[in-house]
Amino acid sequence: MGMHIERAKKWISGELPAPPIAQLIGFRPISFDFENGEVVLEFEAAEKHTNPMGTLHGGVLCDVADLAMGMAFAASLEDGESFTTLELKINFFRPVFKEKLLASAKIVKRGKTVGMVECDVKNETGSLVARVSSTCMVLRGQQASGR
Repeated sequence: MGMHIERAKKWISGELPAPPIAQLIGFRPISFDFENGEVVLEFEAAEKHTNPMGTLHGGVLCDVADLAMGMAFAASLEDGESFTTLELKINFFRPVFKEKLLASAKIVKRGKTVGMVECDVKNETGSLVARVSSTCMVLRGQQASGR
């Protein structure tokens, strides 16, 4: 089992603190299917996350989805590998105010060097709030050092 999966398991169990961005924004893991690279994070949108128009700032949705997709992709890595995001795309479908959201990410395609991950963000009633996709590149050797 790779170090990324071990670190995720320790976060989920409470043995390790949440990553700094998760602490800052306030999201937590709900489930992590290590074998299939599927992750679900929960996030409670609050007033502190709003933009000047009073709705959830789109960048916060990107952060939640990015971490979910990153965790999903990291599940596919071997020891000594890391990754970086080459591209992130988001489509917004409805405004969010103060409500609980679920970000469900899964690997769509994993090649030797490049992979694609998608994430659906839904509200408590199951309505699609945003769909996000990410293209990731696997880093090895010196490129992966310290990541």
